[in-house]
Amino acid sequence: MNILIKRVLSNLGAVIFFIFANSALAADTWPTEPPAEAPADWGPVSANFEEIDYPFTVNFLKLRRFEQDMNMAYMDVPPSGPANGQTIFWQHGMNFYSEAYTPTIEALTSEGFRVVAVDRIGYGKSSKPVIPYNFNFVAANMKALLDELGIDEVAIVGHSMGGMVVSRFAMLYPDMTSHVVMVNQIGLTDQRQGRPWNDPYGAELAPASYRGILAGHRRYFPEDWPPAHLEFVRRQYGQTLSGEWPRLTMVRRLQGGMLYNDPVVYDWQHIESKALVLGGEEDGLVADFPTLAHNVADQLQNSAILLYPGIGHAPQIEIPDQFHTDLVRFLTSDPDEPASEWK
Repeated sequence: MNILIKRVLSNLGAVIFFIFANSALAADTWPTEPPAEAPADWGPVSANFEEIDYPFTVNFLKLRRFEQDMNMAYMDVPPSGPANGQTIFWQHGMNFYSEAYTPTIEALTSEGFRVVAVDRIGYGKSSKPVIPYNFNFVAANMKALLDELGIDEVAIVGHSMGGMVVSRFAMLYPDMTSHVVMVNQIGLTDQRQGRPWNDPYGAELAPASYRGILAGHRRYFPEDWPPAHLEFVRRQYGQTLSGEWPRLTMVRRLQGGMLYNDPVVYDWQHIESKALVLGGEEDGLVADFPTLAHNVADQLQNSAILLYPGIGHAPQIEIPDQFHTDLVRFLTSDPDEPASEWK
């Protein structure tokens, strides 16, 4: 059996940047518009975020994969309101990790949910091995964690690439999945049909630029830039200043290759769990997101779809109150009733 290691992160006493979980203060701390160049006082950020505090206890699950020892970080957050008996398994996006969804975790726990939120292998505080990443590997790690925690049923929610993770998990482990929610999922087409394969080791290795990282994050928001989001740009850019940037850059390439090498478009028709396709219509990461999102809903066996006009790739940031209300309403619905009757 995997060995569960638990530790409470101590306060390192360093000056840290507030994130949108502390939105009132952060809005005053960050500039209204991001600077054109990285600020001179932005320094390196460690490979495993040792200097970044998470809001809840961080635990580590030891894994042995590809003949390597790995640690997968996660937070197991109990309800802060009256417990409703349900567990939510949260999956982050490509540019993020569990801590980035703190406001959503707090919204769910206040409604009585237990929330298990991971940093998948290759992200956040988890190990960063150079391995052939794929969604079966990710789903198996999620199953190992649930087994270790003694959890036999979950509602799974995934944002962005996390939507691909929950797609694969729901297909492979239907008996464990009561509800599945895909929030602005990416990977909505089989990219192998539109372009040839690229060798991740074939191109010259170079760290991403500040401007490139910022441009990627700006695509999430069709209108107003949330000032506190600059913290996530700082962290991602800071890792390019780390002495470990060559390994981190290769890990990111291999993770990005999952979209091409391991599409989930053939998983949806096999998902039996009650499903919700949720997200902002103005998704800057996906061309014609509404059409492709409706295709996902049509492929699923038991699904509903809810899209927000004028909202982009991160509704949990742009319209948190509405997003959390709709999410909780779906997650508390009877898993045995048709999703079409949810609304």
